[in-house]
Amino acid sequence: MTKLMENVNSRTQLVGRNRLELLMFRLGGKQRFGINVFKVREVIKCPPLTRAPQSHPVIRGIANMRGKTITVIDLAMAVGKPQISDIENSFIIVCEYNRHVQGFMVDGVDRIVNMNWEEIKAPPSGIGNVTFLTAVTNVDNDLVEIIDVEKVMADVMGYTDEVDSKVTEGTNKEDVLDKHVLVVDDSAMARKQIIKVLEQMEIKYTQAKNGKEAYDILIDWANDETVPIDERCSLILSDVEMPEMDGYTLTKLVKEHPVLSSRMVLLHSSLSGSFNESMIKKVGADDFIAKYEPTELAERVLNLLKLKQFDNATEQAA
Repeated sequence: MTKLMENVNSRTQLVGRNRLELLMFRLGGKQRFGINVFKVREVIKCPPLTRAPQSHPVIRGIANMRGKTITVIDLAMAVGKPQISDIENSFIIVCEYNRHVQGFMVDGVDRIVNMNWEEIKAPPSGIGNVTFLTAVTNVDNDLVEIIDVEKVMADVMGYTDEVDSKVTEGTNKEDVLDKHVLVVDDSAMARKQIIKVLEQMEIKYTQAKNGKEAYDILIDWANDETVPIDERCSLILSDVEMPEMDGYTLTKLVKEHPVLSSRMVLLHSSLSGSFNESMIKKVGADDFIAKYEPTELAERVLNLLKLKQFDNATEQAA
């Protein structure tokens, strides 16, 4: 397993080229599931676990890994399947999500496949319970289901979506008046969290489920000469890892477009770290924030809207 994951750092270089590598695993049975390698720190055999009293039922215990304690979540149970029974032969996928490191217990790990985001699709209707799915793809003529880990984390760990009243009460209405944000995220849970923040600030929004859908919306707005683009969209708030087109590719296309290039872009990712921060400069994004802290998100959105307003006023004065 060490050999499987030893080149994870180099694999992150696929980001920004609309490509990803998917770690496939099983949760019992033949169905394969996937997770973006970009979120994975390591994969290990399940170490000894210590039960956590009064914890959520899907938390199988606490593990000590490399001197740090992490929570281990039974991913099978978290998506409504029977719990993993053979703990000794199970694997732990150690991931970083939403500024926290946690372990996901899986029944078995398959392999890593290199893919284009265009091959990752939204779950089709009729697939059954898609509550915990964010996307699907096809590998070896088999359907691979990609789990909405942010939904799992919200259900297990909980989250707050309340913005500090100092931000909402201190907002000058002129800063948000007639402003419109395009929210782009493949996770329904993440969109719900972001929208809650915008609604507390009384900011209008439009939703898109991935980068391609967002870009199609933006192109329609750019081609409609009856309404200026500034009235259509003030800010694009986009996830990074999404089906069909990732956030870096979306940003690059927006910044290269003659009408859209002045749109502010705030990239929002469940994976923090210096790599994301360097990529925002490469693709021309205006800011980056790691998920998910509602007050910080509100402040970043407000700052960019103010900056956009200042830029517009400067252009008009010129």
